[in-house]
Amino acid sequence: MRSFVLSIFLCLVTASLIAQSSSLQFHGFVTARGVYVKAQPSWTEAGFGRFDVGAVSPESHRTVNIEIAQLGLDWTPTSWLVLHADGVGRREPSGTKGRRAGLVQAYADFYNDHWRLRLGNFWLPTSRENTGPLWTSPYTITYSALNTWIGEELRPTGADLQFSPNFYVSLGATAFRGNDRAGTELAARGWSFGNRLTLYDEPLPLPAPGTTTRPITHDLDHHNGYAGRIRLQLPERALLQIAHIDNRAELRPEIDGQTPWQTRFNVIGATVGLTSPTTAAAEWSSGRTSVAFPHGIFGLDFKTGYVLLSQKNGADRWTVRFDRFWTKSHLPMSYDSSYENGRAVTVAWLHDTSAHMRTGVEYARVKGDRQGLDELGLNPNTGGSTITLELRYGF
Repeated sequence: MRSFVLSIFLCLVTASLIAQSSSLQFHGFVTARGVYVKAQPSWTEAGFGRFDVGAVSPESHRTVNIEIAQLGLDWTPTSWLVLHADGVGRREPSGTKGRRAGLVQAYADFYNDHWRLRLGNFWLPTSRENTGPLWTSPYTITYSALNTWIGEELRPTGADLQFSPNFYVSLGATAFRGNDRAGTELAARGWSFGNRLTLYDEPLPLPAPGTTTRPITHDLDHHNGYAGRIRLQLPERALLQIAHIDNRAELRPEIDGQTPWQTRFNVIGATVGLTSPTTAAAEWSSGRTSVAFPHGIFGLDFKTGYVLLSQKNGADRWTVRFDRFWTKSHLPMSYDSSYENGRAVTVAWLHDTSAHMRTGVEYARVKGDRQGLDELGLNPNTGGSTITLELRYGF
């Protein structure tokens, strides 16, 4: 609770600085959510449930409250430089592992009319869903499986160079470090659905008792990861982007007490109706994550995708999203304990009650078993449902 209060205090202190400097821009959100959940214990409690919150079993239910403060600051000392930092403070249900407050992004942008160089710790610009300030979604409260996973495990530290010769084409390339563990959570407990953003150097729980992973922290193997993308756009109408990400982690059983996972994947995303009342967006991703053991290598193939349709009518926005997700061992096996094949549907209503206040109601349902839980004597039904009520103040 003290971390959450401290985050609110920092928001107010920073707001006072705005009046003293026209080159400072300050923005953020204070959000309160009530969530009715029917699902297994959450992955945030070292369980196998697919949501950020969970109950005792797939048949039981629970109601929890979550409060979140997000703060972002941009300083523009010159016409060609922006310095950005943002962080999160949160109050979560008892039993939730991880940190309550910390840094999310910190980077510097050097730019002109056609080039932009970004240095620091930042989100890769792949999402067609999380397009709002501070990597939020203007469409739903719960993110898709793809962007939930990215929010949990993938935020590189490095350099991103983008070239935009005109309004229609952009090319980008990234060299990064610090994401050698990306893929650990996906392999350990499968796809999930939520909106919890991993803080820098935050330990996340794994289902094995007493084990954690730090997906966004210092580099393990001192090898650069790489990413590249191409974006084609009809301004204010449609956008198509293709991206490839490869952390190039070294396949060794252990480095400094942590296990690297070599993860590479592609993302294809598109949006139609960028500024119109009706918006359609979709993303598809497929790839592989691998880990080394003393006597071999295990590889996991994964795929996921979603289609989203949203309608804005005055102060109201209605959105429906359909997700599919899939994982399986890279090698043919008679019994694949890592296999899962599931789907989800999310329906959200968001209402702008004023220029700064937003209320929302959302229903999300996930169906999908994790086959290997049978061998552990656990219920393989890792799906479930949530009903979320949200009140958000933006500033």
